[in-house]
This record gives sequence, structure tokens and C-alpha cells, in this order.
Amino acid sequence: MTEKQIKLIKGTIPVLKENGILLTKYFYDRMFNHNPELKHIFNMGNQKSGKQQTALAMAVLAYAENIENPSVLLNVVDHIGHKHTSLDIRPEHYQIVGNHLISSIKEVLAEAATNELLEAWNIAYNQLADIMSNHETSLYNAKVNKPGGWTGWRPFEVREKVKESEEITSFYLYPIDHGSIASHLPGQYISVRLFLPELNLIQPRQYSISSSSNGTFYRISVKREKHTKHPDGMISNRLHDHIQVGDRIELTSPSGNFVLNQKENNKPHVFISGGIGQTPLLAMLEDLILNNKPTQPIIWVHGCRNEQVHAFKDRLTELSIISPVLQNHLFYEQLEQAEHGITSGVVNLEKIQDKVILNEAKYYICGPSGFIRKHYEFLKDSGVDIEAIYYEEFGPASLSLN
Repeated sequence: MTEKQIKLIKGTIPVLKENGILLTKYFYDRMFNHNPELKHIFNMGNQKSGKQQTALAMAVLAYAENIENPSVLLNVVDHIGHKHTSLDIRPEHYQIVGNHLISSIKEVLAEAATNELLEAWNIAYNQLADIMSNHETSLYNAKVNKPGGWTGWRPFEVREKVKESEEITSFYLYPIDHGSIASHLPGQYISVRLFLPELNLIQPRQYSISSSSNGTFYRISVKREKHTKHPDGMISNRLHDHIQVGDRIELTSPSGNFVLNQKENNKPHVFISGGIGQTPLLAMLEDLILNNKPTQPIIWVHGCRNEQVHAFKDRLTELSIISPVLQNHLFYEQLEQAEHGITSGVVNLEKIQDKVILNEAKYYICGPSGFIRKHYEFLKDSGVDIEAIYYEEFGPASLSLN
């Protein structure tokens, strides 16, 4: 890009800060109107909630702010790249998106969208598309070169369906072709896609793999959503209500970069989760205990409404027997009677500060965005190095804490 083009891109930063979501909402409406087939690829629940529009607005703004040195966004590129490969997004999709994005800039900015500005954004977008496509190609190559790995959608069979609590059910998924499956890093997810009659669409959703890698099956543990009319919970509820043992569903291979740092297994570990956020952390915990012989403290902190919705409590007891260094700290918002190791209320790290603030500990947080922010800030204010804090927000990323 020329210096003049870079200056033009940076000149749009104030507009993106003020009206970025307006632009991205217009863009998605335009794209789905002209290319309705893409509705089968995008999560329409995130569209309805506005999460996807917000995430894209933040990404476009970040790119504009760092247009002179986009390499600083490599962590973001990797995170998005894993999401894209899990949805089987390919280079040709970038051309469609680019055409609609530039057209949206022209139509939203109207007279302010000069030919020079549009040309600058066209070059900038193609530069970003090349960065993303090249990175995603490397991720696809890594998938197919892995034993049992694949790209695209592969049919699996539900062999077991296990109720873990009043809200959470686990699905044990085996490949229909009886071939081997790719190992996964503890913390990764797979994408599932089903046909939703309510929307007349095929819809994908990502679910964390809730067990350590075993080479035979994947397990996902799915929370039933109360608001069934919102697209965000329709796949989860369809799994609960309509998918039975013997049914077939399609999966993509494991993706995600929120994973256990296995180079740090000799350090204390603190896992902090809220509700269904425990699923990727459970895979990390199992891997840490079953595949290593940890001698440093492992602290498990989990919060949910009550005992009836608490999944995997018995599994935690089993893991505690296997590894005496594991300590459980539970928080129930509704606690019927006092019980050792369970505190009434929401997760409050201050109440167990002496248990969780440990020298050289590694921290993993998963849950809603407000939950993550609260505990991230507490850890940082307590002197924990932010480089030792890892977090995952379900859905399109809206947090930028590091």
C-alpha cells in the first residue's frame, strides 16, 4: 500500500469507532440478501444477537489501527483462522465477503466514499484476505497431515447419550467410516451441523470436546437452552430433543487455540469456570492428571446455580482420588444445605484468594464475557502476570483483555 492509501485507511478510524457496528450490520444484511446460501455457513444465532456484527466491527477497526504493521494481529488471525477452518470456510468465500464489504462501505459512507478511499480499502481487504487465507491453508494442511485427520464435514454416529445434570447431556461421537480420528489438544472444539426445520437452514455450532484425547471418539457436553425460539440455542436443544443413539451428525476436525500449555505441566494450575464453561477445562484437567503425574497444586474453581445443574461432580471426585494435588472449590448460587468445599453465591476468588494466588501458577478461565472479565481483573490486580492468564469466550470474540 502507498503512504497515501495508508493515510486514507487510518482516516476512517474515527468513523469505524463510532459507526462500525452500523456498517457491519449493513454488510451482513447485504451479503445474505445477495448470497442467501451463506446462511448455511454462518451462525444465525450470532447474527440475531448482534455478536457477529460486533466482532467483525472490532476486527475491522483493529486492522485499520494496525494497517502499517498487521503482524501484531497474528494472535487474532490465528483465533479467527481456527474458527474459519472449523466451519470449512475456503479462499473463495473471501472474494464474496470482500465484494460486499467494499460495496457496503460505498453505500453507507455515500459521498464520503471517494474512489480513492474505496481503492485503498479494496487493497487493504485483499491484503488481509491473503494473510487469513495463507494462515488457514496452513491449518488445513496440518489437519490432513495428522493421523486420522481430515478437512470438511465428516459423518459421525451418536453411540452414547448420557445425562450429566438437569441441563447438560453428553454425546459420544464415533466416525461412521470406522476410520481413525485426529487427536485433539485439551481445550479444543469441534463444529457440529444439523438441519433446523424452524429456520429451514443447515446450521453449524462449535462445542468444546469435554474429554481428553482417546483416539476413538469425541465427547461433547451440551447445555439445554431455555429460550428455544432464539436461533442461538436451537442446535443445542435439537441435540437434546431429537438426536438419539444411532443418529448421524456431521463434524469438522478439532480446532481452537485455547489449549493447555503442555510445556508448563510442572507448574501449579488454576481452572476457573462458570456453567457450561467447564467443558474445555475438564478436558485440560483430565489430560493433566491422566497423562502426567502432577506434583504441583491443581485448583478447580467452578460455579453454577445449584447441585441439580452441576455436571461432572462425580468425575471431579474420581480425579481427586487419582491425583491428591487436585483441590475442588465450588460455588452454588442456590445452596440448600452447607456442604464441605461448596460456597454459597457466585464465584468469588477473593473468598479463596490464598488457594488460587500461587507462585508461577497458570490460569485458565472459561465462561460468559462478564465472568471472564471479572476474574481476569481480580487476578491481574492480585499481581498475577497477564501472560499466565488464558481465557476463552464462547461465541465471536468481544473481549480484548491482554
